[in-house]
Amino acid sequence: MDALAQTLMLSRIQFAANISFHILFPTITIALGWMLLYFKIRFDISKHPVWLRVYCFWVKVFALSFALGVVSGITMSFQFGTNWPGFMETVGNIAGPLLGYEVLTAFFMEATFLGIMLFGMQRVPNWVHTGATALVAIGTTLSAFWILVLNSWMHTPAGYELIIGVAHVTSWKEVIFNPSMPYRLSHMLLASALTASFLVAGLSAYRILKGDKKAAPRYALTTGLFAAAIIMPIQAFVGDLHGLNTLEHQPQKIAAMEGIWETETGAPLLLFAWPDEDARDNHWEVGIPYLASLILTHDTQGELIGLNDFDAHPPVKPLFFGFRLMVGMGLLMLAVSWVSVYFIVRRHEMPTWLLRVVTGMTFSGWIASLAGWYVTEIGRQPWLVSGVLRTTDAVTTVPGTQVGVSLALYLSLYAFLLFAYIQTLFYLARKSSRVEEFTDAPARPSRLKFLKGANA
Repeated sequence: MDALAQTLMLSRIQFAANISFHILFPTITIALGWMLLYFKIRFDISKHPVWLRVYCFWVKVFALSFALGVVSGITMSFQFGTNWPGFMETVGNIAGPLLGYEVLTAFFMEATFLGIMLFGMQRVPNWVHTGATALVAIGTTLSAFWILVLNSWMHTPAGYELIIGVAHVTSWKEVIFNPSMPYRLSHMLLASALTASFLVAGLSAYRILKGDKKAAPRYALTTGLFAAAIIMPIQAFVGDLHGLNTLEHQPQKIAAMEGIWETETGAPLLLFAWPDEDARDNHWEVGIPYLASLILTHDTQGELIGLNDFDAHPPVKPLFFGFRLMVGMGLLMLAVSWVSVYFIVRRHEMPTWLLRVVTGMTFSGWIASLAGWYVTEIGRQPWLVSGVLRTTDAVTTVPGTQVGVSLALYLSLYAFLLFAYIQTLFYLARKSSRVEEFTDAPARPSRLKFLKGANA
């Protein structure tokens, strides 16, 4: 491997490690901010202390997640200058302002009102505190909006022109509302909602398994499971629309996701296969006839273009298996949430085995989100900005050994921080389960037998 290829490989791994660690936390905080607002409004309306206790527990989780997201986001942005100088040199006129808008919402709006959320409950009027919670939720969503605008533009660039190899904006409207942005933004926001829902449900189930008989974890568990049960089918619908948009603008990505090598009509949906890029074929195919064409073209005889008809296409195995991991995890989340809701609606106690399953699904949203993110980003290769800038043309000339040293440091730090983060969440859950509260009981008997274990 020559020096440039080594630097390219290590730089790509380093950026993947940085963004993989960073994205874990926005996927929680984007939706958890809105769930906190829901908890606070429920308290404001009912004046029931249980909703305030739910809020107070989860605002700690939000603050911890927000802090790690901000710090990892800063280190990730450094990569544009250290590892990918060609990116800002070529598209900095577009990426710079969009990243600046994200910083304004993340640092100035979210961070400012987060302080009121955390420390102002006893210092400001209640409506101000609730308003601060709403503004933090809005800020997290706006922050995600600007990042997804830039990311979508990198996939489906619009509203620009190249002058001496540098991109210049011709229409900010077209840049912001590029062809894939609505689908990519919706898909990501729903992914965050599912991630936060299972985090809330999983930690709440863990508290109950630890003997917490208070109402707060049961209220939170019910909220998380109902939210997941409702959102998952919507996510499947939006994901289908996103796939159709990708087929229109990035057909080579769809071909890799589906393992289609030759252009064909009536393409099967492969449940499993082993793509072989050397042989340009798949081994051990297990598929459902015509289903891929039906899903992607809404016609059982619809034509799908194969990988062999493209001059360049992304790596096949990561997309093929990553897509199936994302879909498989989504189906598992759907099944667990619906089975759990069935027990709740039927006024049964949730059995211990199901509580353990829900606890095991605490971070399932992370797995699905990372798998989907890898499919999206690897699927753009060999382009960094589709049709504008190739990845090889943007990488740094720094020796690979230097990149390797910084990569090792990043991986060590991220492994420690991730371990500490997960341990802290479960420590908070165990600590809360040991606190005796006798004001959590509903003001009137609950309709759900599930909640009968609350303290009086």
